[in-house]
Amino acid sequence: MTTDELLAVLRLQGAPKIGDVTLKKLIAHCGSATAVFEEKRQNLLKIDGVGTHALKGLYDVEHQEAAEEEYGYIEKNSIGFSYFLDEDYPSYLKHCIDSPVLLYKRGNINLENRKLISIVGTRKITSYGTAFCEKFIEDLAPLNPIIVSGFAYGVDITAQKAAVKHGLQTIGCLAHGLNQMYPKTHEKYIRDVENNGGFYTEFRSTSNPDRENFLKRNRVIAGMSEATVVIESAEKGGSLVTADIANSYNRDVFAVPGRAQDKYSSGCNNLIKQQKAHMLTSAADLIYLLGWNIAEKEPQTIQKQLFVELEPTEQSIYDYLHKNGKQLLDSIALECRLPIFKVSSTLLNMEMKGVIRPLPGKLFEAI
Repeated sequence: MTTDELLAVLRLQGAPKIGDVTLKKLIAHCGSATAVFEEKRQNLLKIDGVGTHALKGLYDVEHQEAAEEEYGYIEKNSIGFSYFLDEDYPSYLKHCIDSPVLLYKRGNINLENRKLISIVGTRKITSYGTAFCEKFIEDLAPLNPIIVSGFAYGVDITAQKAAVKHGLQTIGCLAHGLNQMYPKTHEKYIRDVENNGGFYTEFRSTSNPDRENFLKRNRVIAGMSEATVVIESAEKGGSLVTADIANSYNRDVFAVPGRAQDKYSSGCNNLIKQQKAHMLTSAADLIYLLGWNIAEKEPQTIQKQLFVELEPTEQSIYDYLHKNGKQLLDSIALECRLPIFKVSSTLLNMEMKGVIRPLPGKLFEAI
């Protein structure tokens, strides 16, 4: 990206009524951020969803001055950035309509490994949550996933420390500029994270960790990854917001169940009960449902057994797949009138019997 184009993007972002969705419309219509300022105002008003309200303050000098100041900070501190049209922009996030136009970054982030999962949860993690999180990441380590989180207290930092311990890349998504760190007590982990991944933020150096910034940050955590894992959560909390956003992006959500009376399991239990999340009892659940074991198993070595006996539930699922071809887990559960957790375990048994096989994209088919 040229200096003029970056300055134009920063200037557009400074306009008070232009969000990421509108900004992308302007860039798409005009061909570049620079061209937006060269286009006649009446032509901009013809863009669907762009009105006089959105363009209010667009040409104010103060936004140009703020853009130049931020550009100076980027240059002086060698801050990296990813533009939403660039190849190094997170691919999953690129498909989210409200994703940030520009992400600032620091560290050694390498997204060539496409196995990305986000891990979130309460800031008041329990010993149960800590033990599950550490074991979960240890068991995932052979598949070399990238662990995304928010670098906050509790589940976030537990997951990111475990990722570093097992040599996995980890990315912290921040709710403020890169000129500071929140919480300050986590400054001691910065170097480890940067050496094994790094940090992303959409916020300028002038941005503080305000409450609304954390809510915006959550969509980046949810959007970056193939799946979001909630390890512990109270009945209300930011991690449940992240789970809702992930669902809105049509991403998989997993939740770790806990005892009914445990405060920091109530949020996860509700996600499972409301069928907003798959129940997660081990790394194997996620690996199987995401189809991450496909590449390791190809070519398929499981042979269909002759005269294999199927349980009634297995037979029902097999008949449905045999008749309808490749199907998603949710479709199988719906059409066979079975809970998702029951279908998941049954499919695993059927795979071992050699009568079905999982496919990329969380599809299953009869053999």
